[in-house]
Amino acid sequence: MVIKGKVWKFGDHINTDDIIAARYLNTTDIKELASHCMETIFPDFSRKIEKGDIIVAGENFGCGSSREHAPLAIKGCGISVVIAKSFARIFFRNAINIGLPIIETPFTEQISQGDILEIDFDTGTMVNLTRGETGTFMKYPDFLQQIIESGGLMSWVKEKHIR
Repeated sequence: MVIKGKVWKFGDHINTDDIIAARYLNTTDIKELASHCMETIFPDFSRKIEKGDIIVAGENFGCGSSREHAPLAIKGCGISVVIAKSFARIFFRNAINIGLPIIETPFTEQISQGDILEIDFDTGTMVNLTRGETGTFMKYPDFLQQIIESGGLMSWVKEKHIR
């Protein structure tokens, strides 16, 4: 799986209330959640991104609540992958469960707003096409890659285990 997109850069400790404000948690409609993604810290975010764009952040991305609303909002507005120095563990699991690819790497400071990245999950390589730099990241184990490519855990279970 190869993903290519433009970077939207955020800092450390982006919490789930930053990603989707609590006042919108009365719905699980992915389009409604997507329309409010990041609006408390970047009001026009959902209107400015294009399908396939990439979020890059610092440490502890997705800290806060355990709700799946945050990764659903991100995926719903068209973000193809989130790259951060580290993720809150429950956000990490929720992202995988809904099929949102995420990458942990210590090199997020070398990526700038607007850079174009190409990410190859099969080889574990990331190329910053804007700067001409290449880096690597730890590839997912095969079963996690299959879950993401299936669109999430429930889809993977249906594809692989329910006959």
